[in-house]
Amino acid sequence: MNKEVINIGIVSKGRLKEDSEKIFKKKKLKIYSDKRELLGRIKDRPNIRVLFLHAREIIEQIAIGKIDIGISGFDIYKESEINIQNKIKVEKKLNFGFANLVLAVRKEFIDVFTTLDLDEVADEFRKKNKRLIRIGSKYPNLTRQYLYSRGVTNFSIVKSRGATELMPAISTAELISDITSSGQTLTANKLRVLNDGIILSSQACLFISKKNQKKKGLRRILRLLSK
Repeated sequence: MNKEVINIGIVSKGRLKEDSEKIFKKKKLKIYSDKRELLGRIKDRPNIRVLFLHAREIIEQIAIGKIDIGISGFDIYKESEINIQNKIKVEKKLNFGFANLVLAVRKEFIDVFTTLDLDEVADEFRKKNKRLIRIGSKYPNLTRQYLYSRGVTNFSIVKSRGATELMPAISTAELISDITSSGQTLTANKLRVLNDGIILSSQACLFISKKNQKKKGLRRILRLLSK
């Protein structure tokens, strides 16, 4: 009788991919794939298929049950819509991929050090410029929730499609929210994190699809990866 195929999602490039593969190797589940191949395999486990995807896509595919297990960022999970989060279980937080989602302003904003300062400046900006102050971000949901919780409402979010740190320099946003691990890129682009500007602390997590959590053989793989 053929075993059910277990689909595992891994980020397709970068440090997160390397660290994820190290975990599998350490658990004697080494992933084999060609350099350009987006499908991988594990030796002597023909029922396991590894898919190399974008971090956001992993979360989406776990939610609909196309992927059973995946490693992605906690920030990506929390940014997703609540109906997606409800279909996913955070099985384990992993010891890599640490980063913070932060709110940052250009250093020329000499009077803005906290969200309270931002609230005042945003109100003045609206009155003076007849428009809302703009925040560039790939994380509109988390950014909006964070600012609303602190009473800041006079802003609009501009969805970032690339290098978020450049948005204030090219006048497509007045400030940004972005994920950072060291802060060096922010500093290089003359940006400063607000004193209370950490929106979310993130790290890599092992996620499972609630829809498929009873799939045969899945728990055995999870036990190995969770040790």
